[in-house]
Amino acid sequence: MTGEPAVPETALGLVAQAGGLVPRGTRVEVFNRIYWVFLILGTLVGIVVISYMLWKAYKYRDTGERPAEDEDEDDDRPTLGELPTGSGGGKKLFLSFALSTIIVVSLILWTYGTLLYVEGKTTQDSADQIEVTVEGYQFGWRFIYPNGHRSTTLRVPEDKTVKLKVTSTDVFHNFGIPELKVKSDAIPGQETETWFVAEETGNYTAKCYELCGSGHSYMQADVIVMEQSEYQDWYSQTTPAPEENDSGPESGEGESTETGGESE
Repeated sequence: MTGEPAVPETALGLVAQAGGLVPRGTRVEVFNRIYWVFLILGTLVGIVVISYMLWKAYKYRDTGERPAEDEDEDDDRPTLGELPTGSGGGKKLFLSFALSTIIVVSLILWTYGTLLYVEGKTTQDSADQIEVTVEGYQFGWRFIYPNGHRSTTLRVPEDKTVKLKVTSTDVFHNFGIPELKVKSDAIPGQETETWFVAEETGNYTAKCYELCGSGHSYMQADVIVMEQSEYQDWYSQTTPAPEENDSGPESGEGESTETGGESE
């Protein structure tokens, strides 16, 4: 959000960056890395736990045999209605809890530091970035460019940082572009900042992820990622659009602002 400290301004961010632990790159790269780290670790933990359970089930299976009275019984063998008396159980339990705690806390700190880096970039202005204001309304999106041009289609160049200032003119909305890992609240009277870098040209769809009324499911907008030269040509031909009232926003390109019907 606006005013949120960037990663270097936090103690956790300093530690994480100093150790090279925070993944860098676009939002897609960062969130994909988080996904794969949790998937791989979760798979390994699952394999270990299930293998251990299967081994214990096999080791202590009921074969119908009973040890003779003069034979030593396995101290670790569970007996119905009795607590285990083995000497190594307490140490194993302690080590398992300690190892689990270390892994979970490490993942929490790493993930939090990564998210601070991702969202903290919005406060680090760059002369090379493009800034677009996103306004949500029932039931559509309008995009306002630095020169005052307004559109219901978001056009951006590839391989450039796009800074979005997201807000709403009526009720709570949530602006998201799933393929680009962008998701930000649209709150009336407030601006929420986020960013993304689109590495490939193409067409995407922005959606609302906050239930906002009867036309919520139709609240979508086209996102077009263009080559940088093509974007510059398009942007140089745009002109500011007149201010509009809340009853019916106009588009700077003559596009209809209604992206869907008024009811589901």
